[in-house]
Amino acid sequence: MTKRNKVIAIAGPTASGKTSLAVEIAKALKTEIISADSRQIYKEFDIATAKPSKQEMQGIKHHLIDVVSPEEEFTVADFADKAAEVMRNLFEQGKIPVVAGGTGLYFRILLENYDMPKVAPDKELREKLHNIEKEQGVQALYDLLKQQDPVLAENMHPNNTVKIIRALEVCKTLGIPMSQAQKKKDPLYDVIWIGLGHLNGEDRQFLYNRTDKRVDLMLEQGLEQEAKKLYEKYGKINSLLKTIGYQEFIDYFEEKISYEQCIEKIKQNTRRYAKRQLTWFRRNEDIKWFDIRKETTEDLTQKCLYHIKNLL
Repeated sequence: MTKRNKVIAIAGPTASGKTSLAVEIAKALKTEIISADSRQIYKEFDIATAKPSKQEMQGIKHHLIDVVSPEEEFTVADFADKAAEVMRNLFEQGKIPVVAGGTGLYFRILLENYDMPKVAPDKELREKLHNIEKEQGVQALYDLLKQQDPVLAENMHPNNTVKIIRALEVCKTLGIPMSQAQKKKDPLYDVIWIGLGHLNGEDRQFLYNRTDKRVDLMLEQGLEQEAKKLYEKYGKINSLLKTIGYQEFIDYFEEKISYEQCIEKIKQNTRRYAKRQLTWFRRNEDIKWFDIRKETTEDLTQKCLYHIKNLL
């Protein structure tokens, strides 16, 4: 049997402490981090995406952050290609990559070795779906996806029109949900999975309190000013409209909602996103979960490192 290269994966919902844990593990193992976050790949998307600062990185090299401009398209296939190349380089240096983030689909395609279904664009269907969006709103498209592929819908933002339409396109062409079409192949890597959350998944209020505090901190750091700058520079482009923290402020700037409603929507959408992330990752039976409610950051780091070193 061919010996597979080892990879450490740190997954979990937003505001669970993945970034700081990844840095500590990378420091201990003298390696580098690959970000598995579909928002941090955009340049200028800093505060809303909780992008780590130079200080937070502590000298550890982070890959796949600030990869493309907000106007460029970046697909999960692009991520998988670029991340795989980084990992090959790290393996050649004798290093164990640390992949950390909260985008479930990125982990699935990169580390769980699922095939992306190869389905050609269906222009007629896309036009029909865009008309539904115009006439009934994006929620109507999301409801269609929930009917046809509830598994995929759980980890997809309800306003992500591009991904929703693509998923519906795959469903129609193949006659099966896209989540089923993503066939699992033999694993390429020996992955040590770490999950940050809480053990039974029921105490959601604890996580929601953390996400609310995260939003409050973002506001103190200048989230509104960042959103306004991006809105004035790029207008209502997809990447802005699909990012929590920007989409709500755009509605506020256009006087569709009050400031108070804007902040509450950001917190509400962040909580919903965290819930979807937990649901997605808990399907992965290989993840070893660490309860963030009961440990100090230092103790949690030591427990994770002990677990990892026993498997290396």
